[in-house]
Amino acid sequence: MALPLEGIKVIELARVAPHFFATMILADMGADVLKVETPPGKDPRGDSQAVQLGEWASRQEAYKGFNRNKRSIAIDLKAPSGKEVFYKLAAAADVVLEGFRPGVVKRLAVDYDTLAKLNTRIICCSVSGYGQDGPYKFLPGHDINYISIGGALGLFGDKNGKPAIPLNLVADYAGGTLHSVIGILLALMARQRTGRGQYVDIGMVDAVVSLLSMEISQYFLTGNVPQRGEGFLNGAYPCYGVYETRDDRHLSIGCVEPHFWVNLCKAVGREDFIPYQWDTGEKREEMFGALRRIFRTKTRDEWFKELWQKDVTVGKVYSLDEALNDPQVRHRRMVIDVPHPTEGTAPQVGIPIKLSDTPGSVRRLAPSLGEHTDEVLKELGYSQQAIAELRHQGVVS
Repeated sequence: MALPLEGIKVIELARVAPHFFATMILADMGADVLKVETPPGKDPRGDSQAVQLGEWASRQEAYKGFNRNKRSIAIDLKAPSGKEVFYKLAAAADVVLEGFRPGVVKRLAVDYDTLAKLNTRIICCSVSGYGQDGPYKFLPGHDINYISIGGALGLFGDKNGKPAIPLNLVADYAGGTLHSVIGILLALMARQRTGRGQYVDIGMVDAVVSLLSMEISQYFLTGNVPQRGEGFLNGAYPCYGVYETRDDRHLSIGCVEPHFWVNLCKAVGREDFIPYQWDTGEKREEMFGALRRIFRTKTRDEWFKELWQKDVTVGKVYSLDEALNDPQVRHRRMVIDVPHPTEGTAPQVGIPIKLSDTPGSVRRLAPSLGEHTDEVLKELGYSQQAIAELRHQGVVS
């Protein structure tokens, strides 16, 4: 069965997880993703995976889910003969995704303007913190900085405390990863009509601002600036929050719609609360206090079972190991076992996009550094002698 992106060739020039994750999504759906990596000793930052040697490194590769379904070639892009190899790859590629600081690919002469002269159909996607222009374009950063400047971090957490850091799920993955995949797919669709590739510029701060569209729309409408812990979706009302249970675990309640709130009030024996779902005065504090006491009377799992049966929007607050063993998660194959030559099997996160006719698949585990160098060079027409000479010069590995 053909995969949806079968025949699409992607070159990955990346250093960090959001970029690896984006190309993994494309690879899971059938794209031929080639990781272009730095040979040992050629990376001035010293963060090449080549420094990891031995059995532990081999085990690590088995579990690097973001690198599955990919091949790896190690090329020194600063060497003229290494650049020549890259140009041959780009001439036949559909997509290049890069995650360097703005200006780096231009200095290396592997930028869109250069590559488009070799291949007018090529799509180049740059993923950076602040985008390719503007006053912050050279400012270094990570997810916590991007969600700060994008306006999201200030909305996470209790209103009486400091902002809560939500892992790197917002700017890195929802921002950088998913927006770059969307951008690439849109460019591929546009190319079907125009026959031309194009440049895709993804700034993670841009994406964070976009993800706040609902809050921003309300601000434009009312002029009221949203505050941490004061919105109906971030802890201001008893109908939408987290409660501690008898076993010192937690339960999430999401009764936004009035009928779910009615079901909850009936389930806990407090029908008198029904008219006050959105109260902002003393009644709200009374309801908070009462629900906190009520939920402490039973365990998390007891409440989940009971409220589920009464059609209440409820969830168990899981630890990660619990989440991975939840029957719904398992049923949806969000944990899969992939065969491995020494590990037996290597568990992997499953594929969340379920396509009925052309589903994605995990066909190979993460490659070691330069594992496919010879294979790829032969595909480009290099002889064994030429490959040996490039390796002798330290241009490939």
